Amino acid sequence: MINTPQQTKKLQSKLGRVRGLGSTREGVHHWWAQRMSAVALLPLSLWFVYSLISLTGTDYDTFIAWASEFGNSVFLVLLVVTMFHHAQLGLQVVIEDYVHSEMWKMGMVLFVKYGAVVFAASAIFAVLKISIAG
Repeated sequence: MINTPQQTKKLQSKLGRVRGLGSTREGVHHWWAQRMSAVALLPLSLWFVYSLISLTGTDYDTFIAWASEFGNSVFLVLLVVTMFHHAQLGLQVVIEDYVHSEMWKMGMVLFVKYGAVVFAASAIFAVLKISIAG
């Protein structure tokens, strides 16, 4: 049986219909952010893999010189930020789907979000330290 738009509207609360929000009360923002971060990760990941393959067999100083270049540093920071943002969005969905206790769910989501910020900040610091000290 296919629900008509009128039947679907009956299943939503009046406030939900006014705000245009789904059952999670977040609308499509989370879904859209995860898709956009995935799209951004595609060229960044391809660039990173290509760069690592081209650096195969080089010494430490060559790698430091490569990472110290302005464009490579910028792309590395963009990759780190996008990767950790995408990861925390995906982990949040898994937690919301499979953890049923609201207290545990909130605690785990906060842990994942703050963990992503801490790890991303430390990775960005490492990239900046290499690029500046080069």
